[in-house]
Amino acid sequence: MKFSEQWLRELVQPAIETQALADQLSLAGLEVDDIESVAGEFSGVVVGEILSAEQHPDADKLRVCQVSDGKETFQVVCGAPNARGGLKTAFATVGAVLPGNFKIKKAKLRGVESMGMLCAEDELGLSDDHGGIMELPADAPVGQDVREYLNLNDMIIDVDLTPNRGDCLGMVGMAREVGVLNKAPVAEVVCTPVSATIQDAISIELQAPAACPRYLGRIIRNIDINAATPAWIVQRLERSGVRSIDPVVDVTNYVLLELGQPMHAFDLNKLEGGIRVRMAQQDEPLTLLDGSEVKLNADTLVIADHNKAVAMAGIMGGGNSEVSEETKDILLECAYFDPIAIAGRARNYGLHTDASHRYERGVDWQLQARALERATQLLIDIVGGDVAPVVEAVSEADLPKPVTLTLRHARVTEMLAVELPAAEIEEILTRLGLQLTAEGDNSWSVAVPSYRFDISLEVDLIEEIARVYGYNNLPSKTPRAELPIPTIKESKLTPAVVRRHMVSRGYQEAVTYSFIEAGLAKQFDSKHEAVALANPISAEMAVMRTTIWPGLCKAVAYNQARQQSRVRLFEIGQCFISEGDELTQENALAGVISGNRQPESWMGKSEKVDFFDIKGDLESLLSLGGDAASFTLVADQHEALHPGQTARIEKNGVTVGWIGALHPTLQKKLDLAGPIYLFELKLSALVDGRLPRFSSLSKFPESRRDLAMLIDAEVSFDAVRTVAQSEAGEFLKDIILFDVYTGQGIEPGRKSLALGLTWQHPSRTLNDDEINASVQSVVAKLTSELGAVLRD
Repeated sequence: MKFSEQWLRELVQPAIETQALADQLSLAGLEVDDIESVAGEFSGVVVGEILSAEQHPDADKLRVCQVSDGKETFQVVCGAPNARGGLKTAFATVGAVLPGNFKIKKAKLRGVESMGMLCAEDELGLSDDHGGIMELPADAPVGQDVREYLNLNDMIIDVDLTPNRGDCLGMVGMAREVGVLNKAPVAEVVCTPVSATIQDAISIELQAPAACPRYLGRIIRNIDINAATPAWIVQRLERSGVRSIDPVVDVTNYVLLELGQPMHAFDLNKLEGGIRVRMAQQDEPLTLLDGSEVKLNADTLVIADHNKAVAMAGIMGGGNSEVSEETKDILLECAYFDPIAIAGRARNYGLHTDASHRYERGVDWQLQARALERATQLLIDIVGGDVAPVVEAVSEADLPKPVTLTLRHARVTEMLAVELPAAEIEEILTRLGLQLTAEGDNSWSVAVPSYRFDISLEVDLIEEIARVYGYNNLPSKTPRAELPIPTIKESKLTPAVVRRHMVSRGYQEAVTYSFIEAGLAKQFDSKHEAVALANPISAEMAVMRTTIWPGLCKAVAYNQARQQSRVRLFEIGQCFISEGDELTQENALAGVISGNRQPESWMGKSEKVDFFDIKGDLESLLSLGGDAASFTLVADQHEALHPGQTARIEKNGVTVGWIGALHPTLQKKLDLAGPIYLFELKLSALVDGRLPRFSSLSKFPESRRDLAMLIDAEVSFDAVRTVAQSEAGEFLKDIILFDVYTGQGIEPGRKSLALGLTWQHPSRTLNDDEINASVQSVVAKLTSELGAVLRD
């Protein structure tokens, strides 16, 4: 927000210089971005009157002017096309110094003496306009210093307000802040009610009261639209970055800058019937004041008459009802809109206006009547006219409610780390416009004014105290806290250990979005209903993931599209499972591999990964906690995995994850070059390991027996190992599978498994009878439970 320092000082007069004022505002949270002078540094420039302007005898583009400074007449040669007799302009006399330390001297131009210079705006640093010399009003006093006449000893302060401080988007709000910071009185803007001279009225209907709970309108007839806007209003508008258009628009813009309340004026004779504040019809057309044509969305609030939309509420008026040079009667309107109803709507149409900027941040919901009276007062003084009574439509139930908070003295001390006297706290909050009522010795009941719509909690009050007291006055203390070393179980793995292990296996960590496409979520996990987001970023990020796989598969597709032939990714992240009314959030670990088994090199041949590659990585991972025996892989079916290459990961009989090849249908839909192998398991199951136990190495020799067993083809080695371990005795050290054979000599549907069983006693050598007894027990158990036969 840009504003004139002189305008500010008319409302409040702090006893500090410009830079100190800017620093004070920045320290109070109202950051000053820039300070600039309204004009360049110059002197010796006065209001001059051109008495005559004749053609230069030797130059077609030059004129010889006789210029009066009120005391003397000077001959000045000027090349401006608008130099003419009777014009009052800026006259730099001999000896004047213009911006850039340019000194005016006597000169001869094409043989004609010139005693000074007639100035354009850019030559005085007022603007970039250099199309001609300045044209001052006809009543400008000849001979008066131009700096004094144009009030150029002024600075423009540009403040970058945070979104919560919409109350400072008006000069009254900014003056109120400066007054509070400097304990200086603030002049009140007088908004005297204007008495009605006619009894005309217009009907107002609030068809969307939640979005617009208050709307005021007033008819003013027989105005003079061609009247000139007073120079002081034009000057304040321009120094705030607003262009002067016509007196009606200028007044509404002026009230917006002064009070912070957006306003608008309709040409009354272009309205059909009364005003209806309603939601737009889908694709309803509207031509805006800037000439652009838009198709309105159904969630856009509009101001309409009985036949059409005439304005986009809180954003911009419509061209079909704008005030023009032929306008005689106007409807001056003012409203309070709910910020949520306006927020984001302007951006939907590629717009950003002064009105939308304020309505999105919030406007004082009790300011509208006062602003309407202020605008009426200014309009009557400038364009005249007959004033009708104010018509107001209001939905009290939808207006904001007054806020009353409890402030505790002890809480202030706790949060600011400084003991402020109760009297000082009361004085600060009272200066801010809050009304305090003591409740005992240590707390207050605080009534928040309607213009401070950013204060809704006790901590907001404490922040205000800190701002006004001065952040730089608060003590600087080193935070102190007891940080005991947490107890970490030796059996517990940390995620960092898991990450390091996956990296050591050749994986790279990925971080994918927790939000995915609804259709993709169902394809990977239809058993769990994904939780939909209330306000998704896009359709591709509409629901919360129940599995990490969709994100990893998309990451694989992204890499493959960029000629990466070997991809190995893992991710540790949260999955969100909805169970009734509860949402369970649990960390999971997922991995995916595709492409070549080994990086490309001159050694060996290129081979594609298969199921056993990722199974080996998983088994290595499961062994980290020293409790690999508690995990088993059970052949099963999963909708996202290949029917013949899928296994369920169990820990002590409880399902904790899945492993397998991506289903061909999914692979094709995701445009993946396969095959793709992946796994996922609950991180909690992985990090809960087993406490290591030391056992001394046996000094006695091992004894090994090899068995070749014929068994049904569908029986897994895991089942064979489990049975063998149960019967081999406590001194069994290891069981390995060193050969699998099918083919000639083996019945169809059967296979031969070659097992190596190793025994070792910690304190003696096992004899052959003990080993043979264990072998016979194992063979008998395998025969009885799994139908295995010892191969000849």
